[in-house]
Amino acid sequence: MTFENSKEFAQQLDSQDKLNKYRDEFIFPKVNGEKVIYFTGNSLGLQPKRTKAYVDEVMDDWANLAVEGHFYAEKPWWDYHERFAKPLGKIVGALPSEVTVMNTLTVNLHLLMVSFYRPTKSRYKIICEEKAFPSDQYMFQSQVDFHGYKSEDAIVEIKIREGEHNIRLEDVLAKIAEVGDELALVLIGGVNYYTGQVFDMKTITAAGHDAGAVVGWDLAHAVGNIKLELHDWDADFASWCSYKYMNSGPGNASGCFIHEKHHNNADLPRFAGWWGHNKERRFKMEQTFDPVKGAEGWQISNIPILSLAPYLASVDMFDEIGMDAIIEKRDKLTAYLEFILQEIAKEVDSSFEIITPSNLSERGCQLSVFLHGEGRGLFDYLMENGVITDWREPNVIRFAPVPLYCSFEDMYDFGQILKAGILR
Repeated sequence: MTFENSKEFAQQLDSQDKLNKYRDEFIFPKVNGEKVIYFTGNSLGLQPKRTKAYVDEVMDDWANLAVEGHFYAEKPWWDYHERFAKPLGKIVGALPSEVTVMNTLTVNLHLLMVSFYRPTKSRYKIICEEKAFPSDQYMFQSQVDFHGYKSEDAIVEIKIREGEHNIRLEDVLAKIAEVGDELALVLIGGVNYYTGQVFDMKTITAAGHDAGAVVGWDLAHAVGNIKLELHDWDADFASWCSYKYMNSGPGNASGCFIHEKHHNNADLPRFAGWWGHNKERRFKMEQTFDPVKGAEGWQISNIPILSLAPYLASVDMFDEIGMDAIIEKRDKLTAYLEFILQEIAKEVDSSFEIITPSNLSERGCQLSVFLHGEGRGLFDYLMENGVITDWREPNVIRFAPVPLYCSFEDMYDFGQILKAGILR
């Protein structure tokens, strides 16, 4: 499609957009009395209007039923989490038995590493990407320290080549082959939080397995953003937060995936708790742990229902729409944003370097942009004028045009605000 940098053209694209109606399903903050242009769904998604009804339902059941809400609420709390299995499985490309919701992201990654990082004297190394999200880096360091290894020896980072911004697939595969028989675990962010690069998870997973390693994924920036086929890719495990593209609210519950090939492995260690115990016998208060078959067997504590209610509201919306429709709009909307950035750069004789890969298979809806010749002042101007975006040192702004609530007209209007900010 040939794009145009005009409000009329953007409005025409919106009129043809099947998902445009969902924009009205969200609550937008306002700046200067106007709805913001919201580019930070890769950090915290907007609140869906339907969320309140889901939360109010739990509050009403608590008020009217108290403890009996566990079994007699409209959505009984006893099995509330089970409502996620099928729709969330579709979102991440998994069987319903392979997914569950519990805890928060880094907590779940630590718990999953109890099962899947089992170092030996000869096979103990972990491969991750350079500039992984800090929480992952701290997790790796504490895990290898716990097992008695030195971080500088056990943690192997795949480096970005000098003068480049993204990690090459060939370098990932070469590093896996190089570490070889010493490799215990490959654990990478499926989408890099800084650049927005999407990794070839299918190919990397196969290479890790060929080397005799376990392969897991941190999908914080992937779930609800890109097409995932975790079961078919044969990933061993994965976890993700729900408050970015999944719009479940700040710091909310995490989801996790454990491939069905591990469900019946009685030798696989895990940290156990009563909510992972055989559901039919849970209230018999037995002393010997008998895990639920499937991902639910990794649950530990009672599920936080008030946290899950907003998550379920969003999952139900995703189930209505389907990831294919979301991805179709994502690609078109992100391409239009890229076009607008290029057009404004020409008009103001400036230089914006998009460090997110241009290949559609290597990016989701995030564009990370180096503002050459500009600085924090431009970011502040955008924020003051209703463009809510994200600054990362040394000079990068991350834009995430989320297809559920961003419009093509937003992209045009952003371009005009950006132009004014540069010329101010």
